[in-house]
Amino acid sequence: MVTRSGFVAVAGRPNVGKSTLTNALVGRKVAIVSDKPQTTRRAIRGGVTTDEAQLVLVDLPGVQRPRDALTQRMQSRVEREVAEDDAVLFVINGTEGVGPGDRWIASLLAKTDVPVVIALNKIDRLSKTQIASALMEVSTLEVGDEIFPIAAKTGAGVGPLLAALKGLLPEGPFFFPVESPSDQPLETLPAELIREEVLKRTFQEVPHAVEVMVEDLDLEREDMAVVVAKVWTETDSQKGILIGKGGKMIKTVGTAARKALELELGTQVHLELRVDVRRNWRTDERMLDRLGIE
Repeated sequence: MVTRSGFVAVAGRPNVGKSTLTNALVGRKVAIVSDKPQTTRRAIRGGVTTDEAQLVLVDLPGVQRPRDALTQRMQSRVEREVAEDDAVLFVINGTEGVGPGDRWIASLLAKTDVPVVIALNKIDRLSKTQIASALMEVSTLEVGDEIFPIAAKTGAGVGPLLAALKGLLPEGPFFFPVESPSDQPLETLPAELIREEVLKRTFQEVPHAVEVMVEDLDLEREDMAVVVAKVWTETDSQKGILIGKGGKMIKTVGTAARKALELELGTQVHLELRVDVRRNWRTDERMLDRLGIE
């Protein structure tokens, strides 16, 4: 049997729903979701496998103006992936319309020979007239072979979009084992799930200054997984906010993260969290290497 396989870069501005759509297409959580910018820092890969095709989605950081070594790396990864992958899934927020960031991405895509499919997301929040207007506006970008109106949260329109993406794949063997939906290191998803709970509960500069590193992950016991993680901030004041009065904030984060981990790992979890200060980690090239942010 002839099989098809390939990589599809999921590109778009911050907060257009790229990670939610990636999870919806894969059928399980491979990327964390938040309404905060810079949520996706790495290129997260998730595989969608059927008998005849394997689609590897690369959930990219939101396109933004680089401000430090961290965001420069994120931006460089976006530009590299959209130029080298087999296709690009360009996600646009239907509730906001086409903005300067979308036009910049369109200009970047126009310089490549990579086929592009556009997903107009969040149509569940729009009327039929608004959807028609948004589709007309997106068509002015003059990129993309097809435009699919979808709602990543509800799954509306996701099936036809997936079928179109599979049709763009070249012939080739599968990259991932069928049972493996992602190529992330074992420690990455627990770290990201913990960071997701921090993002839900913090504001202003704190979410951008937080990173999580799993220091120990023991999955050998059948009855319980053990996760030991360090949560970094950049300043003592951010550390104080994250710990909270009497340790209330970090306890709340820990409880929520433990439940999320148990759901993903399918077992009870013993979670240990420690908050520490790592000044200017976002500008530390060696630290970014250690964190796996390419």
